[in-house]
Amino acid sequence: MKKRFLLTSFDIWLSEQLSNSSNDLLLEVAKLDSLSHDLTFLYQLPVDVQLASECVIAKINELKPDYIICCGMAAKRTQLSVEVRASCQESVLYTGVDLGQLVLGAETIEISHDCGKFVCEGLYYSVLDYLHQSQLTMNCIFVHVPVLHPENLVRILEDFLLIINKLALL
Repeated sequence: MKKRFLLTSFDIWLSEQLSNSSNDLLLEVAKLDSLSHDLTFLYQLPVDVQLASECVIAKINELKPDYIICCGMAAKRTQLSVEVRASCQESVLYTGVDLGQLVLGAETIEISHDCGKFVCEGLYYSVLDYLHQSQLTMNCIFVHVPVLHPENLVRILEDFLLIINKLALL
């Protein structure tokens, strides 16, 4: 049976940005015909925690995916970063996914404990909180994507596909 994934990305937030690497990566994934999973994409979420969260939660309720992978751009990072947690004020929520197992064998994916203090962390926290409050068993992770260029695109894409395929085995 195919696993259902919801994959999300953000729109640009600065006028000088031509694209958002999280969106660019998901567009590359969508081009592939070889994946054996059911992927649904939510591209270019608004760079607003409340609006982005509402969009993702509505799609979760509609699709009831097995896994949710929220993605955001991390321009200063050089490899994919899978986030352990998200916080809101004094509250901290953790993904239910064993990230050590998820990235085992991958040389260029890091586990991060710093989701930032921007819309990425806000969305991640909102989704984790919604899943917890609703007692839903699906898992969610957040992946930060570095700026993509011809020299790293293939490696980043392969690493992201590894994450998808390993999640499907959980």
